Amino acid sequence: MKQFAVILVLSGLFLAGCYNARVTTGAVPSTVTIEKPWASGFIFGLVPPKAIDASETCTNGVAIVETKLSFLNQLVSGLTFSIYTPMHITVTCAAASADLSTDSDIPFVYFSPDMSMEEKQTVMTEAAQKSKMTQVPVYVFLN
Repeated sequence: MKQFAVILVLSGLFLAGCYNARVTTGAVPSTVTIEKPWASGFIFGLVPPKAIDASETCTNGVAIVETKLSFLNQLVSGLTFSIYTPMHITVTCAAASADLSTDSDIPFVYFSPDMSMEEKQTVMTEAAQKSKMTQVPVYVFLN
């Protein structure tokens, strides 16, 4: 019976993987990150950790948010019968966007908020035609 319990515990340790979820926004990531290795969740993760306010650190927005349960996070969760479920959260800030309007290889059109609806439609039609001709995206800048 004792051997069975040891084998069961060792099997659980070897078969347990690290849970990982990654959300990307499409923005170019920078080297600035925010890490919370022990973000406190409760009851099998049904009560999630507090939200991380990245607005002060990530002035250009967020590029990647990754949550994972490391081995130690899972061990603590198992010892507390998943009442306390910590997780490791990493937020990667977005890099500053480049000024695309100065690059002559990138097609673009300008859009002004004080344009009439007809002028706005003309600008968007022009952008669609440029994109169709060049087979690349056309950037629409707010002027």
